[in-house]
Amino acid sequence: MTSPTPRRVASARAAAAALTLTGSVLLAAAPAHADEGPGGSRNTRTPEPKPPAKTSTVGGERLGRPGTQVALKPGAPALPKGLTGRSWLVADAESGEVLAAHNAHWRLAPASTLKMLFADTVLPRLPKDKTHKVALSDLEGIGEGSSMVGIKEHYTYSVHDLWLGVFLKSGNDAVHVLSAMNGGKQKTIRDMQAHAKELNALDTHVVSPDGYDEKGQLSSAYDLTLFARSGLQKADFREYCGTATAKFPGEFKKDEKTKKVKKDKAGKPIRDSFEIQNTNRLLTGDYDMKPYQGIAGVKNGSTTNAGTTFTGVAQRGDRVLLVTVMNPRKKEHNEVYRETARLFDWGFKASGKVEPVGTLVAPGPEGLATAKHPGGSKPAQASVAATGSGSSGKWTAAGIAGGSLVALGAVAYGVRRRWPRRG
Repeated sequence: MTSPTPRRVASARAAAAALTLTGSVLLAAAPAHADEGPGGSRNTRTPEPKPPAKTSTVGGERLGRPGTQVALKPGAPALPKGLTGRSWLVADAESGEVLAAHNAHWRLAPASTLKMLFADTVLPRLPKDKTHKVALSDLEGIGEGSSMVGIKEHYTYSVHDLWLGVFLKSGNDAVHVLSAMNGGKQKTIRDMQAHAKELNALDTHVVSPDGYDEKGQLSSAYDLTLFARSGLQKADFREYCGTATAKFPGEFKKDEKTKKVKKDKAGKPIRDSFEIQNTNRLLTGDYDMKPYQGIAGVKNGSTTNAGTTFTGVAQRGDRVLLVTVMNPRKKEHNEVYRETARLFDWGFKASGKVEPVGTLVAPGPEGLATAKHPGGSKPAQASVAATGSGSSGKWTAAGIAGGSLVALGAVAYGVRRRWPRRG
């Protein structure tokens, strides 16, 4: 059985109590900061905001300009018509070359795509087999209307379980528990902000680790793409963001007559579980769309302020692309995924037929220094050292070193043979 998308309108205490065995929750009208789930918010926003006349030029001068930036060579396909995202970006994951962008550095509300930065920051610090018994304090401060995976106080969960909750169900409850394990919410926010600075994601200001709408919480299509590229160097990150469905721990089974917890032959309490499905519709599909061929993650988001946001990675042949779309003005169901798919299609056709308009910079001061170049000229290759995951050591599937992915075809994302992962 697939657990429906949970929504919360009560306090953390009341919300935790409302959970059922299957992870469903009581539903009510969504508040101003509600996470609307995979379909996206349909609230109207007037007047339509305009991008700043001048923004950051990290990654290249052209990326600081408002509007669409693309340099088509003869024979290159035209960009898709009807794109309505306030900001979007298409980049080659190997070279870091930005093939096209629209308001790349416009600072907007990121919604749950900010969880990519959270995972990239915290995931290496917590062994996946580490367990934690949830205290009520771990669930305090979760915003009204937050998406939840169904964590219950006084129950024990592994780090592995919690990350599945973060990536598949965008569970703010899982984020808060992992933040508690990392030393608390405020420490986690400081850690995330420091890591964003290290990655040269200078458009990002972190207020809440789960991406919930908070005053001043901002990021950009450029920064979100940096987070995805960095996170995908970690094997565990790739596993979680590419998992389609999984079993999540539920309540302990009780005898209907005695109401006592059932135990197995070894005397261990028997715990139920329920299935969760990834809300990334390019990965799992929906009633009105099929999964995108070659998709391998990464993260979606939706709140009132942010609209719908999405960063995805996909592979066709030996080409791996990253696409980020933020807040399409067109409020059709799954619009953010449709526009992302169209940009993927364009990017695969346009690779090698466009001049890059910028680059995804490498971390640290050197990344900023080597990537500043005149608009339209070939950007410096981003060199990102291979890093380990929380449990698997050296990056082997899509490691970036010297500007290229390692062992891309055979081992890499394994899109054709192993993505998406089940269970």
